[in-house]
Order: sequence, then structure tokens, then C-alpha cells
Amino acid sequence: MLKTALGRFRAVAFWEGLSFLVLLLIAMPLKYVLNMPLGVRVVGMAHGVLFMAYLYTLMMAAIEYRWGLKRIAVAFVASLVPGGTFWLDAQLRGEALALETAKTR
Repeated sequence: MLKTALGRFRAVAFWEGLSFLVLLLIAMPLKYVLNMPLGVRVVGMAHGVLFMAYLYTLMMAAIEYRWGLKRIAVAFVASLVPGGTFWLDAQLRGEALALETAKTR
């Protein structure tokens, strides 16, 4: 999975999406309900780093597979919506399988 630009993008997208959900559903409630801001600091930093990695791997996949502007924009917007990267992964899973099948032939 990590051998291709698409595989790397999908892996980073998973972790970026997971960090976003942890930030929204765990760290932020801890900060604002229980007055425990450390979670937002730690998870927020991890999410920021993963978001930058997401953008980088998105561009690498877009260059290698010659994605159009519309597809790049959809992938970018998916990163801004909670759970959006998981939806995007479901869309890309079929493409990744087709690429692997084509390489083995």
C-alpha cells in the first residue's frame, strides 16, 4: 500500500482524518467542558503536522496520476469535513485496486 503515491496518500489521509475526529470529539470537549487544554495542544499539533503531510501526499498523487483540478479540490475539501477523508478513501480504494491489478498483469 505504501509503495505508490496513491497508497501513501490514502495512509496519510486515514491518520489525518482520525486526528481530526480525535481533536473534535475528544480533545476539544476536554478543553471546553473539563478545562483541560493540554489535549488540544498535543492533538492539535499532531493534526497540523498530519494535515501538512496530507497536502504534500495529495500533490504527489495528483502529479503522478495526473489528477485534474476538480479531483484535487474534492480531496482538499474532504480534509476540511469531519470524516471526509474516510469517504475519499472509499472512493479511491477501487482505483487503488485497479492500479494494483493492472501492474500484476
